[in-house]
Amino acid sequence: MKDLKIDLGADKIKIEKKKDFLTLKDYSRDEILYLLSLAADIKKEKEIFGDRLKGRNIAMLFDKHSTRTRLSFEVAIAQLGGNCINLDASSLQIKRGETIQDSARVFGRYLDGLIIRTFAHETVQVFADNSNITVINGLTDKYHPCQALSDLFTIDELGLLEKELKFAYVGDCKNVSNSLMIAFSKLGLNITIGCSPKYGPNYETLQYCYQLAEESKSRINIIDNPFEAVAGADIIYTDVWISMGDKDSEEKINELSAFQVNSKLLAYANPGVKVMHCLPAHRGQEITSEVLDGSHSAVWQQAENRLHAQKALLVYLFSENF
Repeated sequence: MKDLKIDLGADKIKIEKKKDFLTLKDYSRDEILYLLSLAADIKKEKEIFGDRLKGRNIAMLFDKHSTRTRLSFEVAIAQLGGNCINLDASSLQIKRGETIQDSARVFGRYLDGLIIRTFAHETVQVFADNSNITVINGLTDKYHPCQALSDLFTIDELGLLEKELKFAYVGDCKNVSNSLMIAFSKLGLNITIGCSPKYGPNYETLQYCYQLAEESKSRINIIDNPFEAVAGADIIYTDVWISMGDKDSEEKINELSAFQVNSKLLAYANPGVKVMHCLPAHRGQEITSEVLDGSHSAVWQQAENRLHAQKALLVYLFSENF
């Protein structure tokens, strides 16, 4: 991480630990960097951390479909010696009228932690406020902090987590771009958002990040020309245009078509540009198969790193030794 780096090693830094992981707004620059260093340690020497969740019962409550979040957390909990309980929201009493507050209070009597993947961010906050256990946001319509954390880890592995990085996020702006903007402005890194004005960043989040950027000396550039946005980019990042819960919109796809990540767009970036995508990908829509499967793609490394970054998060939140 070059000039961003802090001292590595779990025993070298003492940080007041947070109970929950709902949004990166709640985590400082040093805390984020610490989690990245811990992820690197765990990826290299995972056997050292094999029993950090021994005796811990952690449930996953998902209202949205999931592949990477579900698999990475379930494998992470198992490899760390914990017990993972998968809950089907449709079979719980919440679906029959029990309030979220009451369910949260009950969860708090049985569990050590809860990972939630849902629609409204307020739902995650209510669980955190009422359960008295550690709550992790596995995705809401507003934020996806686990994705952003593992993305930072991937960028660091690529040797690009430094002030000179040109990172261009292109396409539809939503939970992932919100969390990436927060992370980059916390770390003092520049971020370029290439988007249609109609599908630009959330106003509240953007204003928050502008305030952070004033303190950290980072820059947030919003550009409506896709080729200008990626000019000289070291990393191009994109996300699906039609999210879970959205109705398929031909108008939206047409509006964003100029921001498709394809070989023509890559030609404007640095020759060694890396391409990232949080997946699932709609091939031929926001990204072409040629790019997704090509030599510039870091997507599969990025997907694997969800496991390592989330193991670091779990160790940090649940292990008494950290």
